[in-house]
Amino acid sequence: MSAVSRPDDAIHRHAFVVSEEVIDRNGHVNNVVYVQWMQDVAVRHSDATGGTQAARDAGGTWVVRTHRIEYLRPALAGDQIEAQTWVSDFRRAASLRKYRFVRQPGGELLARGETDWVFIGLEDGRPRAIPNEVAARFPLRPPGEE
Repeated sequence: MSAVSRPDDAIHRHAFVVSEEVIDRNGHVNNVVYVQWMQDVAVRHSDATGGTQAARDAGGTWVVRTHRIEYLRPALAGDQIEAQTWVSDFRRAASLRKYRFVRQPGGELLARGETDWVFIGLEDGRPRAIPNEVAARFPLRPPGEE
């Protein structure tokens, strides 16, 4: 569907500072906040590439089938984080998106994850084949370069 491109072209990056509101009683970012961050950076990436509009124009949208997250280090209030995301593959009606959350400066990997997204029709909510014009908005990051 979408041609594989240079790895750097495929990664969408979003920098932010961790706020006090997302800190749990253990003194670090609550685990469920990462799920929100994953969704937020995926939407930002889709908006930035025109993928959100292309999906709407095709009469579809994306929904989550599964999230997987591996927590490696705690994130703390005031940390500068770079969220990184890219599309790893397209299948008939599904797409795997991967994520990394990295503390800056220094590049310490805090968490990594992936989401299996399913493309559905807006009218019936049923899975649909991903249109080429939607997939073309997201260069794939080649396996092994993650």
